[in-house]
Amino acid sequence: MNTNLRCKLLVVVALVLSMTAGLLLPAYAADMEGKTVTAITITGMNKVAESTIKGVVKIMPGDTLTADKVKQDMQAIYDLGYFFDVVANFQEVPEGVNVVYTVLENPKLADIIVKGNTKVSIDKIKELITTGKEGVLNTRTLNSNVRSIEQYYHDQGYILAKVSDVSMTPAGVLTLTINEGLLEDIVVKGNEKTKTNVITREMKVKPGEPFNVKDAKRSMQKIHNLGYFEDVNMKLNPGKEPNAVVLEASVVEQKTGTFTIGGGYSKSDGMVGIIGIGDNNYRGTGDKVKLQWEFGGASDKNYEISYTRPWLDSKQTSLSFSFYDLTNEHTDYYDGTDDEKTTYDRNRKGFEVTLGRPEGEYIHNYITFKNRRDTYEEYVEGDINYLDGTAEHNQYLEDNFGLTRSVTLTRVFDSRDNVYAPTEGVRYSLSAEFAGKGLGGEFDFDKYTVEGRKYFKIDANHVIATRLTAGYATGKISDAARFAVGGSDTLRGYEDDQFKGKKMLAASAEYRFPIISQIQGVVFSDIGNAWNGEGYKLDDLKASAGVGLRITTPIGPVRIDYAKGEEGARTHFSFGGQF
Repeated sequence: MNTNLRCKLLVVVALVLSMTAGLLLPAYAADMEGKTVTAITITGMNKVAESTIKGVVKIMPGDTLTADKVKQDMQAIYDLGYFFDVVANFQEVPEGVNVVYTVLENPKLADIIVKGNTKVSIDKIKELITTGKEGVLNTRTLNSNVRSIEQYYHDQGYILAKVSDVSMTPAGVLTLTINEGLLEDIVVKGNEKTKTNVITREMKVKPGEPFNVKDAKRSMQKIHNLGYFEDVNMKLNPGKEPNAVVLEASVVEQKTGTFTIGGGYSKSDGMVGIIGIGDNNYRGTGDKVKLQWEFGGASDKNYEISYTRPWLDSKQTSLSFSFYDLTNEHTDYYDGTDDEKTTYDRNRKGFEVTLGRPEGEYIHNYITFKNRRDTYEEYVEGDINYLDGTAEHNQYLEDNFGLTRSVTLTRVFDSRDNVYAPTEGVRYSLSAEFAGKGLGGEFDFDKYTVEGRKYFKIDANHVIATRLTAGYATGKISDAARFAVGGSDTLRGYEDDQFKGKKMLAASAEYRFPIISQIQGVVFSDIGNAWNGEGYKLDDLKASAGVGLRITTPIGPVRIDYAKGEEGARTHFSFGGQF
């Protein structure tokens, strides 16, 4: 019988016949060799039709009898899969010899018992077992069913799973024992700063559970997406137990701390200094901390402090908060143009607190409370009619400056392979911000934003990235809270925040390709606008196209873009990753 089946049948007489047992030819009289076969008779079948057996028998009446031909017929009958034994007997007659094949049928399948399965349901496994439905257990079909069960496990990522034993009782009870392939342990190497639990908590595979290669691959992506490592690799080593493995994760750490110092000069502020310190993996715990302070001129009080703890509990609840008091120069533009309306110093002071929690593998939900006060500080230049104490100026201040208190709900689906340099996957986000006087603020508005990003890998290092963003707001909303389009993050080739309104549309498409190590080239096109009036004016969308560079430096990624829009060309220089 087929040795791949690994099956044992227990017959009624309590004789255990191994499925790998050979077929024995009864005592064969040498003087029958060469005689003429006069008849072929089949006995012993109950459920299996005689025609099924005779369909594989090659010896025919009139043939010359040989031992090899008989053995071949017995094997052919056996290979039908319906019998656990086949016997040949011979009756000598005057004309020659009658050949009698006696078969012993397998039992009828009465029940199926599955052992050892934890990742695939019994119902699914039974669904894959088709043998016995015709009345008698067929070992050949069962062998195919066993391979189907193993293949199903492998398709789900359980590449070590196998059916380790199959047995059947005389009463027709089939028992399948499954070994799903255990992950005995996880070993992490190369982490000098990062604590081991910060790495292992990101893993979907856990010691003591069946090993899943898809979960291991996703674990590698999640660890790399932490941003703490230049490289992440995994390999499997044999475990102590049979069909068990040990996962070895090797990481190469990179610098996660930042320190910046700089300065500048402007008419309004004079000499300004900037000091910033931060760490995206504070003391190897995975926490993020950042402190920035600006001093000199009119910016003596400028500071921003933020802290994020990505794991508060076993459910991966995250907590982020930031405090800030920042005074910056701000420019308003006349609607639809790059003509400056007025430039002034604006202060924003307050705090934000965000709680987050994952839902499934790719979805995260967030809730943010914001308490922010915007204050007009000092006129710099531009149209004096807006900022000279006139009624128009006072109305402008009333409409755009004051206290905003809001709650924002955000839902994100993110399946990107690499959040810093994605080549495949999508990211969808939907957020709703609700600000109201019931929260103690001075503005009352609802603001909705939806964004979708999709990435297409053209070659190993060639990617097309696309993004579409839409926004809609109602109620009394300040200038600082309105949607803004223009600049390096939304519409290149135009001034930063040149277009503002309660509604917005923006889209970008980029072709990204390698130039040399640490430098990537980009060809892009942007389109977008923002409006305050009724509806979305699709015939009033601004467009631009250009080229750019992405440079990886010790202080972080640098973006340089040159874009040409309808009003001319501009170069944009910024720090940070791309969308």
